[in-house]
Order: sequence, then structure tokens, then C-alpha cells
Amino acid sequence: MKKILVLLILVSTFPVFSQYNITGIVLDDATNTPIENAKILDKKSGKEVFTDANGSFTIVANGTIEVSKEGYFNTLQEITTSTQIRVTLIQKITDLEEVIINNIAIPILHKEATEAVSVISSQDINRGNPIALHPILNRIPGVFMQNATLNTNRISIRGIGARNLFGTANIRAYFGDIPLTDGNGESSIEDLELGALSRIEIHKGPSSSSYGVGLGGTILLQPEFTRSKITEGTISSIFGSYGLQRVLANASLGKENYNLNILYSNNHTDGYRDNNEYDRNTVTITSAIDAGKKNNFTILGSYINLKAGIPSSLDQSAFENTPRQAAFTWGRSKAFEDVDYGILGITWKHIYNPKLTHNTSIFSSFRNNYEPRPFNILEEKSNSFGIRSRVLGRHLLAKKELSWTVGGELFYDTYNGKTFENLYEDFPIGTGSVQGIQLSDLDEKRYYYNLFAEANYRVSKKLKFNLGIHLNQTFFDIEDRFLSDGDDSSGTFDFNPILSPKLGVNYELNPHLILFGNMAHGFSTPTTSETLLPDGIFNPDIKPEIGWNYEMGTRFWFFEKLHGSLSLYMLKVRDLLVSRRTVEDNFFAINAGKTTHNGIEAELNYNLIRKTPYQLNFFVNASINDYTFDEFVDLDDDFSGNDLTGVPSEVINLGLDLTSIKGFYGNFTFQTVGNIPANDANTVFSDRYELLHGKIGFKNSIGNHFFYDLSLGANNILDAKYASQLQINARGFGGNAPRYFYSGLPFNMYGGININYRL
Repeated sequence: MKKILVLLILVSTFPVFSQYNITGIVLDDATNTPIENAKILDKKSGKEVFTDANGSFTIVANGTIEVSKEGYFNTLQEITTSTQIRVTLIQKITDLEEVIINNIAIPILHKEATEAVSVISSQDINRGNPIALHPILNRIPGVFMQNATLNTNRISIRGIGARNLFGTANIRAYFGDIPLTDGNGESSIEDLELGALSRIEIHKGPSSSSYGVGLGGTILLQPEFTRSKITEGTISSIFGSYGLQRVLANASLGKENYNLNILYSNNHTDGYRDNNEYDRNTVTITSAIDAGKKNNFTILGSYINLKAGIPSSLDQSAFENTPRQAAFTWGRSKAFEDVDYGILGITWKHIYNPKLTHNTSIFSSFRNNYEPRPFNILEEKSNSFGIRSRVLGRHLLAKKELSWTVGGELFYDTYNGKTFENLYEDFPIGTGSVQGIQLSDLDEKRYYYNLFAEANYRVSKKLKFNLGIHLNQTFFDIEDRFLSDGDDSSGTFDFNPILSPKLGVNYELNPHLILFGNMAHGFSTPTTSETLLPDGIFNPDIKPEIGWNYEMGTRFWFFEKLHGSLSLYMLKVRDLLVSRRTVEDNFFAINAGKTTHNGIEAELNYNLIRKTPYQLNFFVNASINDYTFDEFVDLDDDFSGNDLTGVPSEVINLGLDLTSIKGFYGNFTFQTVGNIPANDANTVFSDRYELLHGKIGFKNSIGNHFFYDLSLGANNILDAKYASQLQINARGFGGNAPRYFYSGLPFNMYGGININYRL
């Protein structure tokens, strides 16, 4: 009997003493990239191990392990058998000291960066109405997004891109590891669904060697991936002023070795102005697959269908007295754009050993656009294909830590553009655009290669260097397939190779104060339209814009409540591309100037209340700009010494964020924007304006599986009258006044509900 009792006791206690061999990988929840030096702690024995450069670990444990890493929230994992596990950690974006940046290239702590970098979290994206990108970007010092309508935008960073006539140029943009910048040098990031993003990183100036060295900088959009062992569904809806409707549905499946996230959204608004209706449908898919210890894959795809009216800009009188009207010819022709846009990319990561990995991404995209305008009807089709591959390593050099990457990117883009007569004037009012005879048919092929190398070298605990080099060459062919007028704009052209180096330094004076600085070279190639003369013939004298950026700054955090940064920079640009207008809506570009961009950027964040049950945070940031034309002579006009067109003299943001453990939250943001020159002569300016936005909400759960979030928000609470975008250097024709101004939205409200069910 005693033997049986002893045997029963031993059997019953066996699980307590059993030890299981656990192997696994620790990944960033948002980017699905490995996390090095994450700590895995066996809660019972106290034994701990750390992940290697590929996020891998092995531990003998039983019961519960805790996974932790500076800059991330801790997570617990129950262990009941020997197995291979996949752990994802959610990054903290609330403390400057802990934020990790550049996770896809060479991950480092934000405080160790040698350039100015801003991080926008998913919480920041959801501070306001998530249908619009411009309020989000305009809270970032040094970044300014003008927003004529939801489909007509222009992003500038430190003044670069402000003089582009339509859309965003001179700034590189990536969705994960997939370029969003097309072969024409333009980026349309506002078309993407914001709900599909986990975060946005903005690297200011030409300092990101691994992602192209656009003069303005680089915008990295990180897609949302599903966390391990999470299965959930979400549906949300928003309704607001001027016919605003937004519906979003999301399904997520997370398993040990793979995950899948599918998101659908519809965003609609009738618009504030005439001919201003907007409707966009988006489907986004992300997936990550672990294919053994050495390989993993990520898949990213997005399809967008967009149809939106184009009200165009207004002259001063119409802007002040009848701001809701569309420009006469644009309203009469019922101008619009109808876009189908898709991107697809697959990334393969292979781990050679704990110190060496290889990432390769293959991507493709298409874009079809039908766009009736008063002066013609444009029909565009483009397709792109590319590959991006790089090797990443971590070694010791002279017994000091060296992390590096070497790689390249090939991009090929084909474009066909046709124009047709618009016969709207020959038909009764209300008919809108009517397609007539064909006017042009142009085929373009544009391709480039980027070769790059970048390294972080830790000389000591306090001193770190960043070195990079980037080589680009761009080629394009143009074939004119419509030669009825006897002119042939066909041609083959390539720019000379451009070598762009950079050097950055980061020095920790003490645990609360860091100094950084860099000097970096960058460039921006002309768009295809800028390479053509007014008669459609190639301009062999056109050159890329070239510039050097010099920057120094500091990051600081004190008393566990206060943190911020300060940057001073000077960007010198030569061979400035200047758009010269000949007849109505006909432009061509020349290299006609030099500019100097001097600026100060400052951020300050303070935790007014940081205790249970409430947290109240205050922030203020500012961009003070002194951007001027050093040399700029256009025909008989000398604009040297004038302020750079299209950039505000300053932008200041301040705000409050309130959260509570009981589910209540709220925020207010106040923004002031200085005068903006509307033309190179500096004879027309937009007026200074102030905007106040706010949002309140309540989130809670019912049981363990059902979560909800109710919110109510308002924009432009002070009902300010302002120009939300400028058509720079507009000219009047036929006795009409120049149309410089786009009307900003007056006071408007929105409310929504988000429902989440998690298994």
C-alpha cells in the first residue's frame, strides 16, 4: 500500500518537475521582423536566455516563460510540452527612449539615430478621423501636407516637394519593403488605407541610404500583421459632415507558424465643394509564414478603386465669397479621376547563421487612370516590376560592434498616356465631359537601379557612427505613337550615375542627453513630364536636383515625464527644377536656380498626470523655416533672395491627450500655420490660419471576447477660413484672375463605433 501511495505521489508531481525543450523566435508585432537580445525568463527556475540576431532562442523550461525587451510590452507564454513557438512583442511608442526605428533595415533605438526621425503609431493615426492623412502628417515638425481634396495632395519635407505642381515628388516612400514611389518619381501614399498601417516612420532629409536618398527624405509605412495565436474580427463605421461615410471590416487569423490579415474598407464623402464627391474601396492582405528555422516569408498586397471629382482651385474673389463652388470649367466638364491601383510583394528572409541574413523582395504594381479635364481627357496605364535584395550582418570590428547591410534595388516601369479632346462645351450644360478625337499617344519606359551600403559602428558605449553610400542611375525611353502633327517626341535618355554618401554621429553626454549630427548627399530626378519641352520634344539639358544636408540636434528626457528633441539643419540644393507655364495648363521644367533651406524643428512631450486611473499628456512641436532662393533667374525675372514658394513660414502644434483605465479618452490639437508664398515673385501669400481639432471616446469590453469603442470628433472647431492647398505660380488667361486657392473644410463633425470580437 505504501509503495502504491509513493507511486501515486510521484506520478501526480511529475508535471511539476518535468522540463521541456523550447525553441522559438521573437518577432516585432508590427513589422514581423526578428528582435535581438529579447530576454526569455523561466518564471519557476529563474533561468534566462536571450535571442540572437535572428530572434531565435532555446530554453529548457516548465510552466510559464516571460518574454521581454526594452521598448516593448512584456508577454507571458504557457509551456506544457516540448515545442517550437513564435512570440510577437508589441512595441511601445510612448517613450522616446524606448522607441525602435528602421526595423526592416538595421534596427536601432530611436535615441541612437544620427538623423531626425519621427514615428507615428497606430494610436496617433486614430487620434482623429482616420479617413484623412494630412492632419496626421501635419503634427510632425518639418513635414507639411497640403490637402486640396482627399485625392489632391502635396507632401513636402523641409520644403522639398513644395513646388511640385500636382502630387508628391522628391520624397521616397515604401509600404513595408515595397517601393510606393513610381518610375516617375512620384508617390501616392494618401490612397492607402490608414487602417492597414501599424506605424509610419519619417526620415527627414537625404539620410536613409538603404531606401533611396530623395532630397526630402523617406516615408516608411509599416503594414499591420496579425499576432500569434490571435483570431479576431473587427467592424467599424464612421459617419460625419458633408456625407462622410466609412466602413471597415477586418478578419485576422494567427497561428504558431503563420498568420493572415484581410482588411476591406469603403471611404465616401459628398465633399464640401461642388464636383467634390469621393469614393474609395480598398482591400489589403498581409501574411507571414515561418518555413522552418532558416526561412520565413511575408506577403503584402493592396487593391484600391477610387473615383473622385476634381473641383480645382479658385481665384481670390471666389475663394473669399463662394468657396464651395468648383472652378467654372472644371465644374462644367464635371472633371474627375477614376483610378484602379494595385500592389503585390513577397519577401523571403533566409538565415545563414546568427550573424548573417539575406532578405529579398519581389514586387509589382499597376495603375490605371481615366481623368477628364476641361482641356483634354487623359487615359493612363502603368505597370511596374522590381526586386530588392540585401544582406544584413552583425560582427565585431576591432572588438567593437558593427551592424551593416549591403544590397540593391532594380525597378522597371512602363507607362502609356493618351489624351483626347473634351467636347463638353459642345453639349448642353450638365452633360459633363464627352470624349472626342485622340490628341496624343505616348509610351514610356523608365527604369533605375539603386546600390547601397550602410553600417552602424559602436566605437564605445557613448559614441556611435553611421556611414552610408548610395549609387543610382535612371534611364527612360519615350516612344511617340501619335505623329499626326509631324513632330516626334520619341527619345532615349539616361542620367549620369549619382553617388550619394552620408556620415552621421551620435554621442551620449549622459543617460538623459544625446547629441547627434549628420551630413548627407541626395538628389531628385525630374518626372517624365519635366523632361519634355512644350512641343513634346525631349529636353537633353534637364538634370536632377542635387543637394547636401547638414544637421545637428539633441534628444533628451528628464524626470520620467519630459522628453523631446531639437534639430537645426541647412539643406543646399542646386539645379532646382522650375516649372515654366506657357499657355493654360501647359508646363515645362528648367534647371534655373539654387535654394537654401535653413530650419529649426523642436518637439516637447510632458506627462502632466502619469498615475492610475488617468494619464494626461501634453505635447508641443514647432517648425521654423527660412527657405530662400539663392539664385533664381527666369527669363527677365530675378527671384533671387525671395522666400521659397509653397512653404509656410512656421507651423506650431500643441495638444493634450487623456486616457483612463476606465475606458474614457480624449484629445485636442491646436495648430497654427504661417503665411505661404503662392508665387515665386512673393506678391501673393495665403493668410496665416489656426485650426483646432478634438475627439472624445469610450472603449470597454463585454466579457472576455467582445470589445467596443465609441467616439465623437470635430475638426476646425473654430470654423477658420483658410486655403488648404495652393496652386503655386498660377496664371490668369483670357482676362481671368489667377486661381491660387483651394478652400479648406469649415467646422465639421464625425462619430463612429468599432466592434471587435476575439476568440
